[in-house]
Amino acid sequence: MRGAVRGLARMGHANLHLLRDYTKLIGGSAGRLVLSLLYFTAVANALSIAGFGLFATASGTGIVLSRIAGFGFVSPLYRAATRKPQLIGTYSAGYLAALLASLPVVALVALGFYGLVFEGDMGLLPFALVVAAEIIGWRSLEVVCIVNNGMGRFGRASVLVIVGSAAKALAALLFAHAGLAQTDLLSWSVFYFAANAGSALLGIVLFYPRQRLRWRPALYLRRLGDSLAVAGAEILFYLQSEMDKLLVLSLGGPAIAGIYAMLMRLIDLTALPVRSFNMMIVQKLIRTPGLLQSWRRRWMTEGGIALVSVAGMGALGLILAVAPTLLGRNVADAAPLVLLVLLVPAFRNLVEYQSELLYARGRTGMRAAILALLGLLKAGFLTLLLQGAATTPDDQWILGLNGVFAALWIASAGATYIALDWRSRSPRDGPSGAPDIATA
Repeated sequence: MRGAVRGLARMGHANLHLLRDYTKLIGGSAGRLVLSLLYFTAVANALSIAGFGLFATASGTGIVLSRIAGFGFVSPLYRAATRKPQLIGTYSAGYLAALLASLPVVALVALGFYGLVFEGDMGLLPFALVVAAEIIGWRSLEVVCIVNNGMGRFGRASVLVIVGSAAKALAALLFAHAGLAQTDLLSWSVFYFAANAGSALLGIVLFYPRQRLRWRPALYLRRLGDSLAVAGAEILFYLQSEMDKLLVLSLGGPAIAGIYAMLMRLIDLTALPVRSFNMMIVQKLIRTPGLLQSWRRRWMTEGGIALVSVAGMGALGLILAVAPTLLGRNVADAAPLVLLVLLVPAFRNLVEYQSELLYARGRTGMRAAILALLGLLKAGFLTLLLQGAATTPDDQWILGLNGVFAALWIASAGATYIALDWRSRSPRDGPSGAPDIATA
């Protein structure tokens, strides 16, 4: 009897501890939600719709490229912070070396993206500045957050996320009132780079653990295979996540890309609380691998994520239906379309959640394969949907996005849960390498 009481007490204490940590994370997400909305409103109305489409697509490209930077070595760094924080200095040295080695590769891939998608619509210098802001600035801030989250310092990580979002919001407001609006994408790229680089530098100085850098190449080589697998999976994840912007720009042009980017940005805002939940459940799965063995618990969790996502998008859509100019004149053009993509946030957030489950269980190879499949499916579906989008009413192809993302969720759910129940491989340890805070 006493043992049962003690067991219940320990369970209650663990749940209370989990709730406290999630509250800290969600506090950062709530603050970031407000700041992100302010930032989005300022930029979307300071630039033209076409200019915003180009910027958002370049930013999405930078997010993809930031996953090449460091060759995935942020994952062993996070593991060290989670399990052996005394080795953070050693793994930080390895991450810095991997980052420097990866930069020439990143530059070559960036030039390839520019030549294929952006040349003729956007100058090389603003493109380079936006991409560098994501790779050097925001990704470095993410790494500081990753290390602090791994050490259980969720409050510090939340504060840092808010600082980074505040820096971008301030830059957007300064740009909007600088008299450079509508046409000067180059000036905004300078503001954007300065905000991201400045917040990253502040985060490193104030929040990164103070440890001496120690060079141990033999240790890094043992982690190389896993790091590359992580990098490959993350590149595939963000490629399939951001590819839609590239396809819309290529097939529909900057104006349609701008409307699409505005909708996706509003959808991204619904993912902020879900991403905090993802981080907590990943850490819980590492410690309790059988947490989601029950199908009832699986579907209840997915149902909760879907409900939160749809409720957030529905509330935003209703607000904009009543006050379409609330977020500015440019966003007012997209306001009537928000409720047409009501189900997209649910399917999109669930695919992201399922990807995190695979990583938490160490299924990095399977995760990469599923993400590659989803990327191909998404490219095919969007290409079919966007054929002739420039000459058809916006509501027709936008409504079809619900079907595209529903199909991706069905494919992801089927493949993910088969992989999780596949007993021929024993799960490897490996927490998620990054809190997903990178959005344009």
